Amino acid sequence: MTDAIAQFAAAARGMPVSHVWRGHGSTLCIELGKLVPSARRNGSPGQAKGEIEMMIEWSWRIEGERSILCGSFSDEDIWAPSFARLLGQNVTDLVTFGRLPELMLSLSGGLHVSSFMTGEGDPAWTLFDRRGPTVRTLDCRSGVVAEHE
Repeated sequence: MTDAIAQFAAAARGMPVSHVWRGHGSTLCIELGKLVPSARRNGSPGQAKGEIEMMIEWSWRIEGERSILCGSFSDEDIWAPSFARLLGQNVTDLVTFGRLPELMLSLSGGLHVSSFMTGEGDPAWTLFDRRGPTVRTLDCRSGVVAEHE
């Protein structure tokens, strides 16, 4: 399934980080490219969605060139400034790494966002591609990258 990751990487390369937001708990959502409004199930406005989205449910970190800026277990007061540093940065790469595929988004400015599951089960990340008529997703299931439409 490395072809699917390569396809996502090719599509994302050069896209700016347009929106970064916190979902439930410590979920981190990074929206890439053009944003479109979204609505919650009850009809109220939701978070804007990008052409491509990277979501890490828990166990993530944001890295600078020489240190970890913050992570899912950091004091939440430093999340917002770290999220703000990602905005406007362009994607340079998107790869999986490790025996059980974790995800790393590399950005201009020497920034990186990585998943690193610390609990049982699979790495808890999902990629969404909203550029076509249906939403295409990639995640890790039973230790392998799985594609869904």
